[in-house]
Amino acid sequence: MLDKVIENNQVNIIGEVVSEFKFSHEVFGEGFYLVDVSVNRLSEMVDIIPLMISERLIDVTKDYRGMKIEVSGQFRSYNRHEETRNKLILSIFVRELQFIDDDDMPEDQSKSNQIFLDGFVCKPPTYRKTPLGREIADILIAVNRPYGKSDYIPCIAWGRNARYAAGIEVGGHLQIQGRVQSREYTKKINDEEVEKRIAYEVSVCKIDVINDEE
Repeated sequence: MLDKVIENNQVNIIGEVVSEFKFSHEVFGEGFYLVDVSVNRLSEMVDIIPLMISERLIDVTKDYRGMKIEVSGQFRSYNRHEETRNKLILSIFVRELQFIDDDDMPEDQSKSNQIFLDGFVCKPPTYRKTPLGREIADILIAVNRPYGKSDYIPCIAWGRNARYAAGIEVGGHLQIQGRVQSREYTKKINDEEVEKRIAYEVSVCKIDVINDEE
């Protein structure tokens, strides 16, 4: 059963370390640290993706900036209480990692960032069009984790996938393939102040509705 749950959430990332380690939290004496990795897109843009790594996997006192790394793990979420509300925090929980040479970096950038999720829609998808007419649908799915926990992963679909996703009801069982992306946005703090923030989500390449009654 445990292996089946882990299969519900699989991420593989290849990129360049672009930050030092920052302490996140401790569980039963095991420290977990955040580090950012830059991952190339098919375009000339990059995604800056946070990795959550145990101090038992790597020496977190060292500076690995500029080194290329390949990791596999899960896209996880947790709620952090900020002032009067909870904020959904997302990162890739690393299970395995290795440093690689520049020559080992994939020429096909689509292979540098791959995710598979198997979960359930937990709020009605939001369908909209951009000012240029591009169709978008936002989907929030709950992905089961061992020991009765779940990760809540925001996903964004485009075009035909967006139209398809718009008709999926809450509780619908989905399998999604895509990539993890970062997106910068501005948050209005008050009438005089705005703050730049970064959101993380799954850009959907393929979406399938699973019929559990079969």
